[in-house]
Amino acid sequence: MSDRPLTPLLDRISGPADVRTLSDAALRTLADEVRAEVISAVSETGGHLGSSLGVVELSVAIHAVFDTPRDKLIWDVGHQCYPHKVLTGRRDRIRTLRQEGGLSGFTKRSESRFDPFGAAHSSTSISAALGFTIGRDMGQDTGDAIAVIGDGSISAGMAYEALNNAGSEGRRMFVILNDNEMSIAPPVGAMSKYLSGLYASPLGQMQKMAEGFEAALPGPLRDHARRARQLVTGLPGGQGTLFEELGFQYIGPIDGHDMDQLLPVLRAAKVRATGPVLIHVCTVKGKGYGPAESSADKYHGVGKFNVGTGEQAKSKPNAPSYTKVFGEALTLEAAHDPAIVGVTAAMPSGTGLDIMAKRFPGRVFDVGIAEQHGVTFAAGMAATGLKPFCAIYSTFLQRGYDQIVHDVALQNLPVRFAIDRAGLVGADGPTHAGSFDIGYLAALPNMVVMAAGDEVELMHMVATAAAYDAGPIAFRYPRGEGEGHVMPERGSVLEIGKGRIVKEGSDIALLSFGAHLGESLRAAKLMEARGVSVTVADARFAKPLDHALIRQLLRHHRALVTIEQGAQGGFGAMVLHSLANDGLLDGRCQVRTMTLPDRFIDHAAPDAMYADAGMTATDIAATALQAAGVDLRKTNIRA
Repeated sequence: MSDRPLTPLLDRISGPADVRTLSDAALRTLADEVRAEVISAVSETGGHLGSSLGVVELSVAIHAVFDTPRDKLIWDVGHQCYPHKVLTGRRDRIRTLRQEGGLSGFTKRSESRFDPFGAAHSSTSISAALGFTIGRDMGQDTGDAIAVIGDGSISAGMAYEALNNAGSEGRRMFVILNDNEMSIAPPVGAMSKYLSGLYASPLGQMQKMAEGFEAALPGPLRDHARRARQLVTGLPGGQGTLFEELGFQYIGPIDGHDMDQLLPVLRAAKVRATGPVLIHVCTVKGKGYGPAESSADKYHGVGKFNVGTGEQAKSKPNAPSYTKVFGEALTLEAAHDPAIVGVTAAMPSGTGLDIMAKRFPGRVFDVGIAEQHGVTFAAGMAATGLKPFCAIYSTFLQRGYDQIVHDVALQNLPVRFAIDRAGLVGADGPTHAGSFDIGYLAALPNMVVMAAGDEVELMHMVATAAAYDAGPIAFRYPRGEGEGHVMPERGSVLEIGKGRIVKEGSDIALLSFGAHLGESLRAAKLMEARGVSVTVADARFAKPLDHALIRQLLRHHRALVTIEQGAQGGFGAMVLHSLANDGLLDGRCQVRTMTLPDRFIDHAAPDAMYADAGMTATDIAATALQAAGVDLRKTNIRA
């Protein structure tokens, strides 16, 4: 017997047009069935469960009220879009979520016409919705735009910029603030406190609910409600909200799990709105599934699990994760140096800074989803003599690039950038891949750029960054487990700009920058099994380059191949640039570069993604042997 939920109503839904034929009572039933379907599917695939369960009723209500896909529904970040996918013709593939060849874990334009705008990074939805709104008003064939943004995402600067712009434009559009008081980590800062204050006290709740519902009432009743609000607040118009000051009509807060509130409010807003409207909806992450509701992280990111017990399937790791190694190494350095502080952008556990925060809570700062601010905040601390470690995923550090250039590198301030999730990351796909940081950081004057070949090297690089005060320094490392090496008690300080020979050979040289060192060693074994002698070197530094090491490899080998987990224009390009300027590309040693290809790579297991990128040990061996003039047909190594 199948353990999948019975969904007699959902079975009749092929898209939102079917949803719009249902009665309000049937919509409530549909929401229950969608919730059961999402729980069942994610138990098989893993994924962002808690956030998706929090918007089940909201997803059903929006599709029931608005004319999607002509009306454009834009989910901020998109990790809460699983109910939306179930309702928009993708239910038959929902059990392929985040799997190779399956549905993306986020919204994706190429996947469905019901995904008008792709997402995975936060705080973009209001800007995009305003863009669709302008398109509509300029005659493009599109309807209303509805942005759904969480309380964590709306704290980012880009969201404020969009609210300000949309309010000044005064055009009809809808922003739904999904306020669950829980981003990936508990939201921090003044915006979170402000939102909580809107309904924390009975007085505030009555006042704001009265303000919101007032607009939906008929004229005479509206006048009575306004007078009642004045009696409660003691002020002749009541106190306005921040959103009203920005030019939005504010409605709420309302219960995001109560269809009797959601449906009439959305319908009234759709009928009566003439300008920008913000609807404040309160939801519960993990709603309707006990294990998620009671979990500290509300099952934000969950592996496969047993629906009955909520127990997640766990595989025993072969080695500590790079993230854990970083967190423990930094905590150890912080114990020896009181000037060390940590900065994270709403990802304390994702970056490993929660380890340091437990021991030194006053020295770790979570700035919320605000990478730009986080970088300049770290620069300010560096200017005082503190030693800030700015721990941000590679893909999210892109959002703070101007600040890295202008506020850190230009002023030569010693900010330490700990760049997690470098390279390809698996199920989260291209939106979260750390493909570009080598090139965008190495291009900057004053910047030192390192990459850890394994977990021991990561410990050394944490120690090196802690000791380095001459300017900014960055070190990158991948998602996942290390190589399983025996770990030292504490990292050693590396000589800046100095690589190392890991294995000596004479025919071919592999020069690895970063965590593809293990794959390079495996490639060397493949070649040596066929009688080819291979040197493997670990560059450690992309900037400054170890010119002496590169020249040594060039002089003593028939072929030199550089390998990196990054895009074209990174480490290999810098090596070629150096050799060309020194007049050393004379053909005596053939030089090749191996990088990620010039395209985005769809989600799959990391090994499968690197195979797609042509960067397996076999690929490395084939590239090196071809460069050395070896006939691959005689080696049984595929080209």
